[in-house]
Amino acid sequence: MDKRVVIFLILSVVLILGYDVVLKKMGWLPESLPAQDGADPGSSSVERGSAPALVTGKDSGSTGLSVPTQSGPKSAGPSSDISPSTLEQTVTVETDLVRVGLSNRGGVIRSWELKRYHTPPPEKKPVQLVYQEGKFKGPLSITVANADTDKTIREGLYNIEKDFTTLDASHPVGHVTMQFHDPATHLGVEKRLTFHHDSYVVDVSVAMEGVTEPYDVVLGTNFGIVEWGSGFIGVIGSASQVDDKVEKEMPDKELERKGAVQWAALHDKYFVSVLIPKQGTAALAKNEGTKDNKIVSAGVRMVASSVALQLYAGPKEYDMLRSLNVGLEDTIDFGFFIFGSWTVVKSVAKPIFYVLRFIHDYAYNYGVTIILLTMAIKLLFVPLQYKSYKSMRMMRLIQPKIKEVQEKYKGDRDRLNKELMKLYKDQKVNPLGGFLPMILQMPVFVALFNVLYTTIDLRQAPFMLWITDLSVQDPYYVLPVIMGVTMFIQQKITPTTMDPAQAKIMMVLPVGMTFLFVNFPAGLVLYWVTNNALTISQQLITDRFLFRNKAFVAAGAEQGGGTNA
Repeated sequence: MDKRVVIFLILSVVLILGYDVVLKKMGWLPESLPAQDGADPGSSSVERGSAPALVTGKDSGSTGLSVPTQSGPKSAGPSSDISPSTLEQTVTVETDLVRVGLSNRGGVIRSWELKRYHTPPPEKKPVQLVYQEGKFKGPLSITVANADTDKTIREGLYNIEKDFTTLDASHPVGHVTMQFHDPATHLGVEKRLTFHHDSYVVDVSVAMEGVTEPYDVVLGTNFGIVEWGSGFIGVIGSASQVDDKVEKEMPDKELERKGAVQWAALHDKYFVSVLIPKQGTAALAKNEGTKDNKIVSAGVRMVASSVALQLYAGPKEYDMLRSLNVGLEDTIDFGFFIFGSWTVVKSVAKPIFYVLRFIHDYAYNYGVTIILLTMAIKLLFVPLQYKSYKSMRMMRLIQPKIKEVQEKYKGDRDRLNKELMKLYKDQKVNPLGGFLPMILQMPVFVALFNVLYTTIDLRQAPFMLWITDLSVQDPYYVLPVIMGVTMFIQQKITPTTMDPAQAKIMMVLPVGMTFLFVNFPAGLVLYWVTNNALTISQQLITDRFLFRNKAFVAAGAEQGGGTNA
């Protein structure tokens, strides 16, 4: 039984930790895309070149009232205008959190930099959420079914007017208005963006002229997806919530979901962009993707000529997403296990996440926080681990009798099973006693693994000395080596019923796990090292003080097996 337990655990660990690597090597999982260009669009107008041509069709010829100019009082601050020209130009606006470039061609977002997050060393550029090699139209594009109308709106040059350059506490709100009107076709669009100090949320209003059919407001290619390679846990790509049900789609799927649309999003491990329509204004959520699994877009379909929605483009900060009250915190997949999301894991992960942040409020260091949290969980499971360890010890002590029974009844399987059950009952040993406690602990360990892997709190969080970011691998591989050594020691002192040949084969496991953990985030490896060290300490204490009693000594003498591991 002990042999089967070990094999089960090995297969589980390999499946959980290694399937992403195997799929990538086989070419079934995409490699990481190059880092998004964090180039500064500049505060002045910059030529971008003409947009690519589209196949055109017959114009609908619809007419309507002219789009009104921006109305209402403006926030105090500088005013800036870009008038139509033959060249694409970019206007930059800035808050304390983001630096945004807005293009006058199509009135789209050309750049969206997160000022508080940067790419890994040595570049260390601000994280850029806009993918510059987009197949789909840019963020905040308007698309319609009629090809001529769509081309006119997409290639049109907008007037851009803003009442601020930078927002701060003294000037917390600013507006940008992008207007387009084509006298020949009577087509017009107005997009008004309201930025807020200390917020990643932008209020967006859209007014259409000359368009009577439904139209889509889209997020554009990979807006919000910084790294495809971050999808070891959970599904990255597009996601939406319709009729209060969240669906996460693989990048190669195209889907339209009809109903009450709460939001449509693009997301990776740490970042997300999302459109949140006002209640009842969206007809469906739309996801688009390509077969190479690296290009994806999402959007919402509007039916009214004037609509309001919100745009969030920033980090997956749990409290910030939850404060929007639309269920966006579910894009953080705390419940992931193997190939899906499990409610039991999620229900355990959220309390662990809260405890992690609670400890950090006092420790001020996430490395120390991980160590303290691991210690707390280890103490919580001391009774279960003691029962498991005791059961394995007892199974080892009665191995001679088990072998006698197996030899005596090897030709009669039914009788063998009956005699073994009788032996376990007489010796008061549960053959599953070492296995069940591990099963009960599994949701907690998987949940803790998910929390440490997915939470953006660990991104750019230093520990000590050479560990300057717990979300990336140890640059000198010190922690993975220590983890391998502690795993080897743990195997040596753990009771086992395997024969010497099998035990030697099992010694390969620490080596394999060391190489596997080399590329894991330092925070995860630190957790594993701490857990191994605590397990070794617990087993040594148990052997020295709890199993040095007369009952175990007598049982060991009777079986001739002793009590030492």
